[in-house]
Amino acid sequence: MFSRREIVLSTASAAVVAPLGLRGQTSPDAALAGLLDAFVQEDLRSRPESATQLGLDVGANADLKSKLSDGSAAGIAAAKALNADQLHRLTGIDRGGLSPFARVSYDTVLYTRRSGAAVMAFDFGGASYGPSPYVVSQLTGAYQSTPDFLDTKHKIDTSADAEAYLARLEAFAVLLDQNTDRMVHDAALGVVPPDFLLDIALAQMAATAKPADQNLLVTSIARRAAAKGLDARYGERAAVIYSDKVAPALDRQIAETRRLRAVATHDAGLWKIKDGAAFYAAALRATTTTALTPDEVHKFGQDQAAEIGARLDGLLKARGFTKGSVGERITALYRDPANLFANTDEGKAAAIAYCNGRLAAIRPRLPSRFKRLPSYTFEVRRVPLATEAGAAGAFSQPPALDGSRPGLVYINLHDTADWPRFTLPTVTFHEGLPGHQLEGGLALSNKNLPLIRKTLGFSGYAEGWALYAEQLADEMGMYDDDPLGRIGFLKGQLFRAGRCVVDTGIHHLRWSREQAIAYFIDLEGGAASDAAREVERYCANPGQACSYKIGHTVWTRARSRAIAALGPRYDIKDFHEAGLGCGRVPLDVLDGVIDGWIAGVKV
Repeated sequence: MFSRREIVLSTASAAVVAPLGLRGQTSPDAALAGLLDAFVQEDLRSRPESATQLGLDVGANADLKSKLSDGSAAGIAAAKALNADQLHRLTGIDRGGLSPFARVSYDTVLYTRRSGAAVMAFDFGGASYGPSPYVVSQLTGAYQSTPDFLDTKHKIDTSADAEAYLARLEAFAVLLDQNTDRMVHDAALGVVPPDFLLDIALAQMAATAKPADQNLLVTSIARRAAAKGLDARYGERAAVIYSDKVAPALDRQIAETRRLRAVATHDAGLWKIKDGAAFYAAALRATTTTALTPDEVHKFGQDQAAEIGARLDGLLKARGFTKGSVGERITALYRDPANLFANTDEGKAAAIAYCNGRLAAIRPRLPSRFKRLPSYTFEVRRVPLATEAGAAGAFSQPPALDGSRPGLVYINLHDTADWPRFTLPTVTFHEGLPGHQLEGGLALSNKNLPLIRKTLGFSGYAEGWALYAEQLADEMGMYDDDPLGRIGFLKGQLFRAGRCVVDTGIHHLRWSREQAIAYFIDLEGGAASDAAREVERYCANPGQACSYKIGHTVWTRARSRAIAALGPRYDIKDFHEAGLGCGRVPLDVLDGVIDGWIAGVKV
């Protein structure tokens, strides 16, 4: 079902330990290395937030610490032009003359520029976890991303850092208005979020627009500047900027959102807008990195759901849950008070502590499966209160390249009923170790990868790995004394299969929001509020939800191929090193890397 692109890899490159190429030699490898280094700098200049996220807003890039991205029409046009120019320069490299390892980098970066061009061809939309048709929604727009970015990513150690924060606070007001202008532009094309997304966005905007003395944008710099012994007036200056510039820009965006809400429909899917089917196809390909059609993804999800549901049925019966559908029996587990943390600040703190305990418990078991482990630290936190109503159930943010900031796992505890105790281990393994934080940490610390390869992300690869990591945690014995936790693990797998059905149902088969929520609850139980938030996420980020189970299947089938082909020569550590050592790649490229590694071991 999953087609593979032929990639010729030599025995040496299959072990993915050779560097991209010696920088001093005049060769296609060296030319590619130089070009990719140039791309990194161009991309950082285009998106200053990335420089801060990676800890690269220093030295020649120190000025980026005072800037935010340009969301104006001119800025969007410049981003398109840069992507087209990079694509032109990249295709000027002689791929045939590259070493096998360099070819992987070439194919990977080429894929990003081509998929980026396909999405940029549409004159509307924004981005969150992937391409979005909406520049502002519950998951997209500076209003919901920039405050947390400034609070958790923008370091304040010196007066220069504090001054840069104030400059970014002023830039935030500008970016808000640029987003609002884009909302007007997109609405003229008939691109308006559904009413229920706008309702959530309005609630989040209201939470963001607190008075200056209570606003995170002001209290963050005041608190952190004081902790470093800096001038106390930084908080006062931030309050003036917020009141004079940011708050009015927020008010203008709220007014435009309310205007759109008055004309919005309840239709959930992309089918309702012009070119919606084409946008969905581009988003599906960009996020899954496969050529699967919506109909193929829908059928795949149904088949996977049936298989996982049968496994769950057996485990539930063994626990004495024999009556009702799988979903109904899991719902009963969700409602059992014995499985719930209190929906209070204390209960939520206890849930986060439990997740951090699961990270600590699996960490010493990792050397049995991996040759390398990242040196970074990782921790679990709550999603910020201001955005938890519309945020995803859980997500990860990578550490800084220099390790100055830990990798962060966020759990949305808007309602602890969404996260019974038996569901928390698997999400911790998915987002933390051996999931996103291990995979991402190994990429960031891989000295063989050019910087651009450390910073690129592919949802199919990364989410597929994280779902495989959940399975790996089970194989490592993390549920041997936690049978309910194993049910939670399989419930999560069933949920990801359902995502393929629901996402394509909404955007391809014209399902309503309510139909999609009902499908989820019937399929795998759980909290109605959690199902609603997930469905609303897919409405704003089409296609991305399908990448999890598709990517997981590519990883597990690759492992099965390796086991079958290598027999006693198969070593799971070597398999993981081959798949992770190549860096993040499209799924078709991953299959080629694994096949090359298998061929190399067999020689």
